[in-house]
Amino acid sequence: MKAKRHTPGGEALTDLVLAVFRLNGRLLTAGDRLVADLGLTSARWQLLGAIALSPSPQPVAWVARSMGLNRQGVQRIVNEMREDGLVELRPNPHHRRAHLVALTKRGEDAFASASRVQAPWANALAKGISAEEFAKTRRLLATLCERLDQELGKSRDDDD
Repeated sequence: MKAKRHTPGGEALTDLVLAVFRLNGRLLTAGDRLVADLGLTSARWQLLGAIALSPSPQPVAWVARSMGLNRQGVQRIVNEMREDGLVELRPNPHHRRAHLVALTKRGEDAFASASRVQAPWANALAKGISAEEFAKTRRLLATLCERLDQELGKSRDDDD
C-alpha cells in the first residue's frame, strides 16, 4: 500500500504541529518553574487564568471547553484547588449539579502574583519579535482551532 503524500500546505501544517507540541512542553516546564515559589503549577495557573479572565463564573465543562481540555482533567484540578482554597463552587441557577467555578480571594491573589512574575518573563522572551508577528501567529492558531472545532463537531455529530 502506497502512503499518501502531504501537499505543501499539509507538510507545513505537520511541521507546525510538531513545533507547537515542542513549544507546549517547554511552556509547561517554564511555567512550572516560574510559579513554583507561589505554590502553583502550570496547570493550576492556566486554570486560574481561564477563570479570572472569564466574564462570569462558568461550569467546569465550559471552562474545560474554552481551554481545549477534557472536563475530567479540569474537574480534578478544580477539586484540588478547591481544597487549597483557590476556587469555590457556586450554585448555578441554570443547572442544579453543574456548579459555577469562581476564584476566592486567595485564588485572585495567586493569579495576580503569577501575572506579576509572568510579565517580565514574557517581555524578555518576546524581545526582538514584533507584536505584528505575534498577532499574525495568533490569528493562524485561532483559525486552526476553529477548523479543528468544526471537524470535531462533525465527528461528534457522526457519533450521535
